[in-house]
Amino acid sequence: MQAIMSGEERTSASRELTLLFERAKGCRQCQIAESRQNFVFGEGNAQAEFLVIGEAPGAEEDASGRPFVGRSGQLLDKILQAAGFSRQEVYICNILKCRPPGNRNPLQGEIESCLPWLLGQLQIVKPKVILILGKVAANTIFGNKLSLGAMRGKVTRWKEFDCFITYHPAALLRNPEWKKGCWEDIQLMMGHYKKLCGKNSAAEHEH
Repeated sequence: MQAIMSGEERTSASRELTLLFERAKGCRQCQIAESRQNFVFGEGNAQAEFLVIGEAPGAEEDASGRPFVGRSGQLLDKILQAAGFSRQEVYICNILKCRPPGNRNPLQGEIESCLPWLLGQLQIVKPKVILILGKVAANTIFGNKLSLGAMRGKVTRWKEFDCFITYHPAALLRNPEWKKGCWEDIQLMMGHYKKLCGKNSAAEHEH
């Protein structure tokens, strides 16, 4: 589903992300940097049209240095597949690049320290559509205190990006009955993606 682009464009974006990672990986601007095992920058297609943002790394991500690699990551892969994307086609990252102790919610100072790295990633990748996973991530991105229900079911413009909000995969693992709502969110997002990019999604044919 990814647009065709020159090898030069792809190499340039990959190089920019690598340079940003080299600048970011030694970041010590907040306290959680002291307790991390690994800096979890993000991974995927440097020119992805579709980008996923989570809240922060968990224990398995902290151990591996990769985003969404545990049970939540396996479920995210299935969600992406249902939408017609392979993990390699998209770009996946978190707002925080280090794991908060005990997986607690990020503190405001930590968010402010880490947000420039996320914004740098977005400016390089330039996605057409962003999927935000979970209430905490969405509240952080939009600077509000709305419920997940109030933010789902519509496109929300943030900076120059079209964003959709759905349940975090970890929440779906705890509450399987929410998967139907998640699928509705994904269908809505893919309808919008198709209009933007003029493409059919595999999801339209499989469900």
